[in-house]
Formats: sequence, structure tokens, C-alpha cells
Amino acid sequence: MTGSATQGIKTVLHPVSDLAQAKAVYAALLGVEPQTDGPHYVGFEAAGQHIGLLPGGGPQGLTTSLAYWHVPDIEAKLAEVTAAGATVKDPAHDVGGGRLVATLIDPDGNLLGLVQDR
Repeated sequence: MTGSATQGIKTVLHPVSDLAQAKAVYAALLGVEPQTDGPHYVGFEAAGQHIGLLPGGGPQGLTTSLAYWHVPDIEAKLAEVTAAGATVKDPAHDVGGGRLVATLIDPDGNLLGLVQDR
């Protein structure tokens, strides 16, 4: 492999049906209160990871958790992973603050998330 390495999984999003209940469970699990606490998104920072709760699966329509691999060059990593057999679901796009995200589907239908912070 001559491609770029990842920086590991640092972001995981979870679809939830009851945001208040999920927030209590994750606060107890992580031992911290959320850093972002709104009606459409609750986010925790714990041990170098970001854990996000999306009521109803959020705008992504998630039905299962989604792990995001952090990478230094999202376009290069998209090219590498698609060349290996994955399919782009959502191309790289800015979600604010210079953060780029993309979603791929592996050959078995699993979702893979990529994040690049600028």
C-alpha cells in the first residue's frame, strides 16, 4: 500500500429515538456532559473521540451507528478506497468550520465515514 494512512476512528455517530434518554445514557457511559446540546444533535468529547447523537438518524437518515475515520487528505483516501472496491455514497463536502466529510459503502454494504479537518 502506498496510500495515506488514517488517523484512526475519532468520530462515531449514533441514531437515537429518544434524545433525552440517549443523552443520559451516553453521559453516564462517558462520564462527561455533552459539549454540544441541541434538539437536532448532541455531541460529546471524551478521550480524544467525538460521540454524536442524531435523533431519528439526522439528515443522513442513519439507521445504524457510523464510524468516521480521520484522514489527512479525504480526496486521496476516497480514490484509494474506491479503487479497492468501495462505492461513494456521499462525496466529500464541507460541514462547517472547514471540516470535510464523505461516506462510502464497502462491498458488503457497510457504511464507512471519512473526515478531514483543515
